[in-house]
Amino acid sequence: MKKLSFTLAALSLATSAAFVSTTASAEVSANVAATSNYLWRGLEQTGGAPAISGGIDYSADSGFYAGTWVSNASWGDMETELDLYLGFSGNFTEELSYDVGYIYYAYPDSLANENDFSEIYGSLSYSGLSFGLAVLATTEAGGEGGEFGDSIYANLDYGFDLGNDTELTLHVGNYSGDFSTESTDVSAAISKSNFTFGVSKTSFKETVNDDSEDLKFYVSYSVDISL
Repeated sequence: MKKLSFTLAALSLATSAAFVSTTASAEVSANVAATSNYLWRGLEQTGGAPAISGGIDYSADSGFYAGTWVSNASWGDMETELDLYLGFSGNFTEELSYDVGYIYYAYPDSLANENDFSEIYGSLSYSGLSFGLAVLATTEAGGEGGEFGDSIYANLDYGFDLGNDTELTLHVGNYSGDFSTESTDVSAAISKSNFTFGVSKTSFKETVNDDSEDLKFYVSYSVDISL
């Protein structure tokens, strides 16, 4: 579950793996991707410029997983984003699955040192439908609105096969609380052969700037590598 995975781009960048043998079998994989516009929950993370990202994931048969992911970013005073995460996923039934975990978003080159934050997240998926919640856990910013639970992001996604190895994914998400700008984002993406083309629109409770609610487009390409 990489950072792009919390958005539409992420549904096409799900964790893959190779085989590593210990007492119990486990899997390790790497991933690299390029996108014309790095969007996260409908918000541009590179000011509309391209982004290159990559990560490493570990997953065990028990359902435990952990990983790290890095990308260039250009909001505030930072140029790099580094995510660290761990969680547990599994199935209740053949079609009903769950995923719970913790993720830390770090910006190591930020001079302000107030941009790092973390979330606790969880999701339920049934067939092609998925519902998720992410709750603010910690933040270096502190102050009013920076305490546990002061922001919640809820999302609903549905993906279905169009045939010919092509998938369409629809998404709607809502950010609420004192820590973040309250907004609702809707998007759609078509994925085929490691390529994804997507369009996204975000509506804010209070207008951020003149073009903040314009349609945003992106094209991305991703590769999973067995280790």
